[in-house]
Amino acid sequence: MSTFGDTRALGAGSELDIDLAQRLPHHPVVNRRRFLVTSLAGALAASRSAAAQQAGKVWRIGYLGSTPLTAPEMAPIWTAFVDTLRERGWVEGQNIAFERRYAQGRVERFEELAVELARLRVDAIVAASHPAALAARNATSDTPIVMAGVGDALRYGLVASLARPGGRVTGVTLITQDVAAKGLELVKDFSPRPVRVGFLWNVALPFSETIWSEARAASEHLGMTLEPLEIRRPEDLEPVFVGARERIDALFVRADPLTLTNRDRIVKLAAQHKLITMYSAGEFVLAGGLMSYAAPLTTAFRDAARYVDKILRGAKPADLPVEQPTKFELTINLKTAKALGLTIPPSLLARADQVIE
Repeated sequence: MSTFGDTRALGAGSELDIDLAQRLPHHPVVNRRRFLVTSLAGALAASRSAAAQQAGKVWRIGYLGSTPLTAPEMAPIWTAFVDTLRERGWVEGQNIAFERRYAQGRVERFEELAVELARLRVDAIVAASHPAALAARNATSDTPIVMAGVGDALRYGLVASLARPGGRVTGVTLITQDVAAKGLELVKDFSPRPVRVGFLWNVALPFSETIWSEARAASEHLGMTLEPLEIRRPEDLEPVFVGARERIDALFVRADPLTLTNRDRIVKLAAQHKLITMYSAGEFVLAGGLMSYAAPLTTAFRDAARYVDKILRGAKPADLPVEQPTKFELTINLKTAKALGLTIPPSLLARADQVIE
């Protein structure tokens, strides 16, 4: 077979190409070679141009949460998120920008805020609660949504499965019923006698009845009496505490957009009524609450940043498995215990992951 018939022997831009071009300028193989070389050069130029354009893009990330992450006990959460993105090459003001929206504890506001982010056409939305993730999904048609410590995403229908979410939502989820059961168990360990525990939660949340029934089942298993303390808005807090004063010995506060936003007021009311109080988010204890059992939100947001990084680099949310926290921390505030005249049982203190003095 002649050399002209075996085009595999011709390397683009080789000396043989040049020689052939000089000697046989109109040969069909030489013309084909010229076409291939020209096309390849054009493709490479286009590729470099696209890469340069992509490199110059500023990606916009929407954040949909309840409370501003500026308070001393909340700031580390956002810092963990931003620092993790920076470690992966995403720097605010250079190649990434944030659009933050806060519902201020009003669950009903998530819908309008999600629509606002959708109009801005952000490249992804980080949702800090189940209502926020649900609102973001309903308000957008193609925007990836990253959960940061959202409640049971599988049970509440945000994903098809943990291994393969199958839609636009992925990230970090919590199995909240397990957290409530363990928190109530720790409350029982605090007191040598069976206690009547008030369960403070937001009944305006989706699936609020499921939240209550799971907590009640856990309390019955522990031989405890659970009193429902229902709230829908911040104005409900004082009346609920006053009404429950004679009926409960301890309190369990479920973290959600409303309670977390009003953590200072809740901590103050619990102290006024001298209640043994367990919270399902460590930020309450950093604000002066007695104790908490929870997965650290800083870890959840650090993990959420990893998801954002993968999505901005081309990964599809449907193919990114949903993760669950592997570590839960018991945090105890000794300063608060002393102010309430309470003595922390040594066995409980020994189990604490963090002690605030």
